[in-house]
Formats: sequence, structure tokens, C-alpha cells
Amino acid sequence: MLRNVAAVLLDGVNPFELGVVCEVFGIDRSDDGLPVYDFAVASAEGASVRASTGFTLQVEHGLERLETADLITVPAGASYASREFPPELLDALRRAVDRGARVLSVCSGVFVLAAAGLLEGRRAAVHWKHAEELSRRHPHLTVEPDVLYVDEDPVITSAGTAAGIDACLHLVRKEQGPEVANRIARRMVVPPHRDGGQAQYIERPLPEPGGDSVAGVLVWMERHLDEEVTVEQLAARALMSPRTFARRFQQETGTTPYRWILSQRVLLAQHLLERTDETVDAIAGRTGFGNAAALRHHFVRAVGTTPQSYRRAFRGPEAA
Repeated sequence: MLRNVAAVLLDGVNPFELGVVCEVFGIDRSDDGLPVYDFAVASAEGASVRASTGFTLQVEHGLERLETADLITVPAGASYASREFPPELLDALRRAVDRGARVLSVCSGVFVLAAAGLLEGRRAAVHWKHAEELSRRHPHLTVEPDVLYVDEDPVITSAGTAAGIDACLHLVRKEQGPEVANRIARRMVVPPHRDGGQAQYIERPLPEPGGDSVAGVLVWMERHLDEEVTVEQLAARALMSPRTFARRFQQETGTTPYRWILSQRVLLAQHLLERTDETVDAIAGRTGFGNAAALRHHFVRAVGTTPQSYRRAFRGPEAA
């Protein structure tokens, strides 16, 4: 379970990326009935750590704090793409993964995980600006320069800035369900879910409803997940040609209509598995998958477990 979380800092840490993990895991939201994480910040380079923007942080914990963490987050920092890292930090990260903990990097924090050898043979996300350098320094990993985050459990890597929020909420959703992740996102006033495969660069990330936007179609799609629709039908609803609609959809959401609706169907299936006693067949019908086999196929690919196992994890063995 995701209970004990540590953020590990080095000189030059970026305040925003550190703030991301503090905001998701370090805030007591028990007044909303949300889980409270045992969260702490640890330093790999002494009690005083310089931030990249000209101030100093006094950090209570050292690397010993990582030994009990279920999740270790590594925020980005200045010059992480070119510096060397303390061997004792790299050893601590390797020990953590060996005992079953997860590690999550935000932006250039991925260079720390790569230096520890935790990305060998794995895919990794990073800010597009650092993709070439990451590939050059670590040729044995597969760099994904165009995505928001990559989950190669137990290693999760994310691209720049706000993509770290997406990766953290993805992990919360994976461990504690969409209801918890959505409520944390609502408190943070951020989108509750962006698929990791979405593009890093989105020309119009917050579309305003109007004649030249797909925002109205997105609302319609979300309300009709049980229906089979084509791009041509969606384009007609948006009063656009199919080619224009597909291009505009990609610009505004960072993904394709098919991938968007597929991710929304999986999210709805998760909600129904957690909150209702409906059979998997009934849920497959309500979510547009048609039958239990199709639901299971897409659910396993997206969530990493079967619908039945997911329901047991959240509601107990008797619910399966």
C-alpha cells in the first residue's frame, strides 16, 4: 500500500517540482476523508540544500529516511543532466527497489534513477529538452520524449513540471482508486487524469467551448461512453470535417479520439467496480466495451490487473 512517501533532494532542486510531490503527498486532507501519507523530505547532501532559484532549504532528514519509504520521489533540479550523484544516494535507491518500494522522478530527476541503474532495459519519460542527453548518457534505456509519464513499475518517470502532477495522481489512482485521485485533483484544481501517452506539447490545453473547439464534443463523448461512435460522427457533431476534427482534437487534448474515449471507459469501469455490485458483463455494457472479455483486455492493459482482482483489492474477497 502507498502510505510512506519521501522526497529526496540534492543541491539545485527545483522548487516547483518539489512542490508537486509535497502537494500531492504532503498535505493532510483527512477533513475530506482522504488518506494521509507519512510524508517527509530527505536530503542527499547535508541538512542545508540550495534551491535552483536562490534560496536555501533546511532539511530534517538524511538518506536514512528512505529506508522505510513505500515511494521515493526525485524532483528535478538544475544541472541534474550533467552532474554526478552521491554514491550513497544511488545505493539507497537500489536498496529501496530491491525491497519492493517504488521510485518516481519528475523531469530531470530521471537522471538520478538512470545513474542508479534502475532504468536499464526500461522505457523512461523526460522533458523533451533533456531527451537527447538522457539517451546519450544512458544508451541502454528507451527514452520516450513525447509522453507525459511512463509507468514501468516499480519505476515511474515523468516529463517536465505539470507532468509530475499527472504521474503522482496516476500512482494514487493505481493504488487507491479513481475516487481518491479525483478528489485530490479537485482540491488541487487540476485535471484528475491525463493519460501517460499524451503528448507533452499541447497547443491548446484548456479549450474554451465554441464553434472552433472540440470541448462540447468531449462533454458529449463523456456522457455517451456506452455508444459506438466514429470520427466522422464526432466531426459532424463538431461541425468540422473529419480531418480538421482529428487535428483539432489532438491539439486540444494531446491524444486521439480513440485513446481518449478508451481511457474514459476504463476510468468509468474502475468507478463502477469500486462503487457498485454490478457484474463485469453489465459494467462492460455500460462502459462501451460490449462484453467482459473486451473489458478485461483493455482493463489489464491500462490498469495492470483484471477487473475481478481490482474489485477484490478495493472491496474485499467477497465482492469478486
